[in-house]
Order: sequence, then structure tokens, then C-alpha cells
Amino acid sequence: MHAHRVDSALDILRHERVDVLLADIAMPGEDGYTLIRRLRAMHPLPMAAIPAAALTAFARSEDRMLALQAGFQLHLIKPIDTPSLIAAVQ
Repeated sequence: MHAHRVDSALDILRHERVDVLLADIAMPGEDGYTLIRRLRAMHPLPMAAIPAAALTAFARSEDRMLALQAGFQLHLIKPIDTPSLIAAVQ
């Protein structure tokens, strides 16, 4: 499943079983930081605790720190090769 906007992503997360969230930081309207912050604030807790990775072209160390502080467990830099993406999801 995929969503292009924060509200659409949160709607999917409320209604579907999701094992891992891959989110771009640059999204139309609200950004990926807003998405993860809103997700982490949601209840019930299992939904709020979904493992999440930021998949982004923002590659500076400051960008990584911002992603982790916002609530992502991983900061993955685009472009990413398939084996690296699979390893990150596992």
C-alpha cells in the first residue's frame, strides 16, 4: 500500500495491518516528520510502535538526526538498492 499524503497514510495505518512503514520525508503538504510524530502519538500503542524508516534524499548527518529524533528507527538515503532496502525492512 502507498499514500502520497500524511492524512492518507494515517488512514491506511488505522485500518490495515502494517508491519513496517517506509516514509519519504518530502511529502506534499505535511512532511514525513509530521507523519511519524503523529503516528507515534496515536493509540492503541501497537499501531504507534510500528517500525519505521525514513527513505529520503536528505543525506546530511543533521537530516539523519532529525529523522531519528522525530521517531524513525532508520534513515535510508535515496537512491537505495533493493538488497539494502530488504535488509533494512528485515
